[in-house]
Amino acid sequence: MVFGGEKYQTPDYRIYKVEEAPELVKVQEALRSQGLKDPWLRNEVWRFRECEWGTTRQGLMTFFFRGFPLGFAAFLATIALEGAVKYMRSRGGGGDGGHHGGGHGDFDDVRDINGNGDDAEVLSRGEDGSGNGHKIGDGGKEYKI
Repeated sequence: MVFGGEKYQTPDYRIYKVEEAPELVKVQEALRSQGLKDPWLRNEVWRFRECEWGTTRQGLMTFFFRGFPLGFAAFLATIALEGAVKYMRSRGGGGDGGHHGGGHGDFDDVRDINGNGDDAEVLSRGEDGSGNGHKIGDGGKEYKI
């Protein structure tokens, strides 16, 4: 016994026949047409047996879709959780994380832009709400944002 399991039994070499692998038959015929012979070709038959490894298409399907069921379940769980969180927030059960007031990206009341203690001109949104054309006063200089 090896590591508590059964001892590995090497399969009998006679079970592998080159005729079972069409790819190796072509190699054997190509060698034969040139007057050559590969006595070890039989040792490669196991690599081409569809009964052990499946077809190329089966291998590709396994490779690409092996984790699909688990991934799809995780996707559905994420959608359900996001829906539940949105529902709770709409009912007032959630919160905005303790933040009150305006959004983070608004320039509604920004002072002391240059850091020297002087209040710069207060920034505010333009009349059209786009934020274009705001000016910051800085001791006679004006910077356009």
